[in-house]
Amino acid sequence: MSRISHIELDDSNLPPPTPEVEQERKVAMFDLLEDNSFDLPAKDGKVDGPYKLALSIRERRLVFDIRNEAGDPASEIHLALGPFRQVVKDYFQICASYFDAVKTASPSQIETIDMARRGIHNEGANILQERLDGKCEVDHDTARRLFTLICVLHFGG
Repeated sequence: MSRISHIELDDSNLPPPTPEVEQERKVAMFDLLEDNSFDLPAKDGKVDGPYKLALSIRERRLVFDIRNEAGDPASEIHLALGPFRQVVKDYFQICASYFDAVKTASPSQIETIDMARRGIHNEGANILQERLDGKCEVDHDTARRLFTLICVLHFGG
């Protein structure tokens, strides 16, 4: 029951995503719903999962609106965007290099760029886990997928 059963992104104020960004979003959401570990810390009045999660950026803060299956509020987590800015920028730059490389580069060059891309992705996931510490518990794979969605919300922002 410690999982996300539904996820929603509030990207209504963002420009239309590129096909690559849209594909990343779809894959991250599908993978996240297929396999994730997400739980709120034990405390009085804790609402048990599975959880519905709405991610948005409001007033320059990343907002996790967490509800139970019936839609009742479970928690709302606000994170400053500052700690994510550089790693998101680096991630978009390496993704652009990767998408360009796929068209013309050798397999070994593509593999090198992909390894760097995964490293930056892991860095973003680690930052997210650190920022969520004590607020909710996520495993590394869940943090990676959530980081992808955070990047989508930064797109054009």
